[in-house]
Amino acid sequence: MSARAPVRPPAQPGHLPVMLAEVLETLAPADGDVIVDGTFGGGGYAQAILKAAKCKLIGIDRDLDAVMRAETLAAVHPGLVPLLGRFGEMDAHAAQAGHPGVDGVVLDIGVSSFQIDEAARGFSFMKDGPLDMRMGAVGPSAADVVNRMAERNLANVIFRLGEERNARRIARSIAERRAAQPFETTADLAALVEVAVGGRRGARTHPATQTFQAIRMYVNDELGELARGLRAAEQILKPGGRLVVVTFHSLEDRLVKQWLRERAGAVPAGSRHLPLLSKPAPPSFGQITNKALQPSEKEVETNPRARSARLRAVIRTDAAAFASPADDGMDLPPITELEAST
Repeated sequence: MSARAPVRPPAQPGHLPVMLAEVLETLAPADGDVIVDGTFGGGGYAQAILKAAKCKLIGIDRDLDAVMRAETLAAVHPGLVPLLGRFGEMDAHAAQAGHPGVDGVVLDIGVSSFQIDEAARGFSFMKDGPLDMRMGAVGPSAADVVNRMAERNLANVIFRLGEERNARRIARSIAERRAAQPFETTADLAALVEVAVGGRRGARTHPATQTFQAIRMYVNDELGELARGLRAAEQILKPGGRLVVVTFHSLEDRLVKQWLRERAGAVPAGSRHLPLLSKPAPPSFGQITNKALQPSEKEVETNPRARSARLRAVIRTDAAAFASPADDGMDLPPITELEAST
């Protein structure tokens, strides 16, 4: 893999934090609070929170470049504590930072503009680069998935995570082509998908958009990480603490909506893996927003990336955390089984 581009400073123009005003309003940071920003990214939320209140902010990201940006920002804001890691383990990270209980958690789910804009990261077919897509620097890459995953499993990933109706055709084309020559670059895969679905035919988006989305989400276990992150936030938030989640994809928003509704007592506790409790547990969260907030028309005009954003916010009660495990509801084969699927 080629060397990464130099790390850019936090929140550079062009990398606008989405629904920032709504995030600040629902999170309501106050002096003395301890806040976890589980997806530091470009630092847009972090800077605004630190300016809004004299608080401590634990900035977590699995991307080393993002943590380096956080370290740069920490020189200006001593209240910032940068940590390299997954937000699904924020309970352990917060404890490591000396704060087993916190007053707020904010999560901005999905890939960051910094990652998309760097061709060497391999997230986008708009800029040809190595087929990587890893938010961190460890584990199998997108090339490993495309070249080694069993055709049936690959079709399932593309269909379930990309909601791509041509998933079987795309997976079959990938399997036929990789038998002769493995995929190495984003442009190579995008071109194959375009041919597999019969060209663009006047479509507003590239035919490979949903396939790339699915592979990226699978490589980074994004729905599983989200489920674990919600569970970890439930564990570490103090009574009265606030959880704010911004999503950009229908699968993410659906997971957050259903999880928060259960925790707020709107649906019976339990899952398809466990029987329903005979007596529902007391709600661990109360709703701040009764339904998802959406960006204003003005923000969408200024920042088109905000178009699909949805914000949901809840406040922690003094009830115990639910006993049900984190579950993304996808039942996809774990990426660790790639070698067995060749």
